[in-house]
Amino acid sequence: MLAPMAEAQKPWYLRTSKRWQHLQDVPWKRLWLFAAAVFFLFSVIGFYNDLIRMGTIPYAIVLVISFVCGLNAVLWIVVVSRFSWQVLVPLIALQFLMGPLLTWVARWMGRRFELKEASSSTGVPFAGTCILVVVIVSYVLFVNYFRVEGRETQRIRSELELAHGIQKTLVPPVSLRTEFFEVYGISEPSDKVGGDLVDALRLPNGDVVAYVADIAGHGLPAGILMGMLKTAARTALLDAVIGRPSETLPLLLEKLNRVLPDVKEPQMYATLTAFLLKADGSAWYAMAASPPILHWSANGLDTRMVVEEQFPLGLLPVSGFTGEGIALASGDLVAVATDGVLEVCNREGEEFGIERVERAIEADARGGLEGLAGTILEGARGFGKQVDDQTLLLIRRL
Repeated sequence: MLAPMAEAQKPWYLRTSKRWQHLQDVPWKRLWLFAAAVFFLFSVIGFYNDLIRMGTIPYAIVLVISFVCGLNAVLWIVVVSRFSWQVLVPLIALQFLMGPLLTWVARWMGRRFELKEASSSTGVPFAGTCILVVVIVSYVLFVNYFRVEGRETQRIRSELELAHGIQKTLVPPVSLRTEFFEVYGISEPSDKVGGDLVDALRLPNGDVVAYVADIAGHGLPAGILMGMLKTAARTALLDAVIGRPSETLPLLLEKLNRVLPDVKEPQMYATLTAFLLKADGSAWYAMAASPPILHWSANGLDTRMVVEEQFPLGLLPVSGFTGEGIALASGDLVAVATDGVLEVCNREGEEFGIERVERAIEADARGGLEGLAGTILEGARGFGKQVDDQTLLLIRRL
């Protein structure tokens, strides 16, 4: 499966530090409040320097030193939030020159303007009062910044709640039963909005198409593309009854592969596994770069993996997707789990893996599909923290 370049593989100057991600995302029209608060907070250094010298530094020099210290702090904010990490090298070097530079400026100002040392009796109160003033101003600016950011966060949260409600409509638990097949699917998003999709629909001729898709990434962009994929898939299946069964699913994949590039960002793609469950009891499948299908045999009481190497959808202009028949005897069960289940890691870095899904199926293959899905998802959540959408599709031959 193709994927965007991993963060660790990028050059160091292109990596995004999550520690500073917020500052990088905030527009300047809101970030200036934070920068101003930092400016006044670090200007305290100049007045503190005057205090430890018993308030004898001339007032003008104290103000210049305080201004430079505040400006230096703001420069760090600007570099971290708006420039590449390469700019940090000269900025760090500047810190070693700051002391000698301020000393030279103070001496130059003293000679140029013939400044005299201030009296301690007036200099100490001056420095103390200035510290009080700039701390209060910094506090007020910080409070206003947090208020603005809090309002923005609340707005985003409201939009995500609305999107989450839409997603519940688009990806409800799937439960469908025909004369020969029982289908159950469920998707648990990692965030408020997920990019996984499980769906099943009955065609006019009595056939059933069930599929599970995984959009690369998660969050709102993946959720939007997921909704587009479901709409496109259902539209493409309107005329699926026309043609041979072996062509139904490959044609669906090719249509999706042609449609998705025009409605997504270049690096996004989708993996998909689909099943065509015929009204006569036969079954077909097609895969596009998705995890293996687990086929549990009721006769042999064992499980085998079905793997099909094909390109993901929406990434490259390829064709030639294929579909294969799958022989399901009475009581057989097939299962598909997305990466969000299989790649859950514990504290030691071990993945949940398809083997644990296989063992869970073998332990309860004859039970209810909804209960089996719950057992698998609970096992994954107990194994490690969920970091991606977790989706399961289970089909049993009755």
